[in-house]
Amino acid sequence: MDISVVVPLFNEEESLPELCSWIDKVMKENNFSYEVLLIDDGSKDKSWEVIEQLSSENINLKGIKFRRNYGKSAALNVAFAKAEGDVVITMDADLQDSPDEIPDLYKMIITDGFDLVSGWKKTRHDPITKTIPTKLFNWAARKASGIYLHDFNCGLKSYKNTVVKSVEVHGEMHRYIPVMAKWAGFDNIGEKVVQHQSRKYGVTKFGLERFVNGFLDLMTITFISRFGKKPMHFFGVIGSLMFMLGLGLFAYIGGYKVYAMLSDIKAENIANTSGFYIALTSMIIGVQLFLAGFIAELISRNAQDRNNYQVEKEI
Repeated sequence: MDISVVVPLFNEEESLPELCSWIDKVMKENNFSYEVLLIDDGSKDKSWEVIEQLSSENINLKGIKFRRNYGKSAALNVAFAKAEGDVVITMDADLQDSPDEIPDLYKMIITDGFDLVSGWKKTRHDPITKTIPTKLFNWAARKASGIYLHDFNCGLKSYKNTVVKSVEVHGEMHRYIPVMAKWAGFDNIGEKVVQHQSRKYGVTKFGLERFVNGFLDLMTITFISRFGKKPMHFFGVIGSLMFMLGLGLFAYIGGYKVYAMLSDIKAENIANTSGFYIALTSMIIGVQLFLAGFIAELISRNAQDRNNYQVEKEI
C-alpha cells in the first residue's frame, strides 16, 4: 500500500464528508493505493455516525472511536500502530489542511529520501492572538531541539512507515514528533510550504493553554532526549557542583574563623553568618540532586526499553 492518511478528529461531523471525498479524489487522480484512518477522539456530535456511513461507501476508509477524549497524541499513537502504507501522512479534520499536498509530500519521502517532512503554513489564516504565540513557540522549539522547522505544530506531515513505528506519542507530545524521530535516528527531516485554509465549519478545539503546555512539553522532551538514558549526567553534575560550592564556602568561613582565633582577631560566630547557611543549604541540595540522579539511574536501568536500539540494516 502506498499511503496511509491519518486523521485525528473531535466533533467534526460537518467537515468529514468533504474531507474524505477530497482525499479520495486526489488518490484516484494519482493512482495511489491508500487507506484513511479516521480516529474519533471521543466526539460528542455525530462524527462516528458519519464515519460509519462513509466507510460503508468506501472500503479504503477505516474508523476507530475512543470511549472518551484522550487527546491528539493518543489518536496518533493508535493510528501509527495500525498504519500499513509505505508513507504515513497526518492531517487535521477541519479542512484547514489541503489533501492536494499529498502527492508532493509522498514524493519527498519516496523520491527525495526524507524520513519525515513537516508542513509549514507560511501564510496563516489565524488571528494575531494565535500567530504571535505560535512564532514564539516555534523559535523556542528550534533553539532547544536543533531542528530548524518553521512550524512544529503543523498537523500536515508525512513519514516513512518505519518512523511512525519507532516513536511512541503520548501526553501532548504530538508537537514534537520530529524531535522524537531525530532521537530515534531519523535525522533526514525536511519541510514543505503548504496551503493553510480558513476554518469552514465549527470552531477550534484548542485554547491558549496549549501554548503553556507546549513549552512545558518542550522542556520535558528536551530533557528526555538528552538525559533519558543517562540521568546521572544531569543531576549528578549539578549536584556535585552545588555540593563543592557549598563545601568550598564552608571551608572558607571555617578557615577564616580558625585564622582569627589563632591571630587573636575578633570574629563573629560562624552560626551567626549568612554564608554558613548558604553553604549548608548548597551542600544539602547538592546531595539531594546527586541522590535523585542515582535513583533515576536505577529506574532507567530497570526500564523495559533500556536496550531498545533502532537497527537500520543487518546482513
